[in-house]
Amino acid sequence: MIKMNKVIIVNKDSNMTSRDVINRLNKIFHTKKIGHTGTLDPIAQGVLVVCINQATKLCELLTATYKEYIAEIKLGILTDTLDITGKIIKEEETKKYTEEQIQNVLNSFLHKSMQEVPLYSAVKIKGKKLYEYARNNIDVKLPKRQIEIKKIELLSYKKDLIKFKVLVSKGTYIRSLIKDICSKLNTIGTMNSLIRIKQGDFSIENSYSLKDIENNNYHFLSLKEVLNKYLQIEINDEQYFKIKNGQKIANIYNQELVVFLYHDEVIAIYKSDHEFLKPFKMFVN
Repeated sequence: MIKMNKVIIVNKDSNMTSRDVINRLNKIFHTKKIGHTGTLDPIAQGVLVVCINQATKLCELLTATYKEYIAEIKLGILTDTLDITGKIIKEEETKKYTEEQIQNVLNSFLHKSMQEVPLYSAVKIKGKKLYEYARNNIDVKLPKRQIEIKKIELLSYKKDLIKFKVLVSKGTYIRSLIKDICSKLNTIGTMNSLIRIKQGDFSIENSYSLKDIENNNYHFLSLKEVLNKYLQIEINDEQYFKIKNGQKIANIYNQELVVFLYHDEVIAIYKSDHEFLKPFKMFVN
């Protein structure tokens, strides 16, 4: 049983849910306290940041980051779920474009905008998930959220398939982005495949498949490694006693977040409150 608080980067396979991954890891690591920092659709592959034991307290911090994807659009069909696994609700003959036309359309999304949440999603309206409305054929007004596209690049265009790479803010639905891209191309299309290649500082090159993990071929990240972009302060015994008991301290570091280490182990993250730092996440047993 894992007693340490760790993070592992999983390369999720397609045709399984993020919850399926967690259920498998519960059994492999013999612990129920496991969470992830961003759901991937069953069709999607790639980076799933998994936190174990007290590392689950970091999910909030690790979720609030940009994510990078490689997505493929299949032109000429539209499905109810906006991806290839859904029911086809419309078809049309595919149009022809130049790569320059497609890249110009992609570039038009390089800004902050309001994006409509897809009907088949877990976003809740009046206590009920949107996909529950969809499955019961109940009309509902889809909410909109502010998103930001930081980078977007055409990778390939062949016949009815467009592949692109995109860096997006938290909460962006690639299925909805594809719908909007197709609308600007004056056509219809659906998401054919999706790979999350990066979330924050975590990339697919440093991830492990479930098969790797089952075969004991993996590496954990410590809390110290995961939090390396924040100021880290090694404290003495006297300071440890104060921080262990959740005492606020003077913010002499002029930082929004400060990570405190004791014997090279993360014991607390403190957050700025004007001239003081106060406990934000505690890892003291």
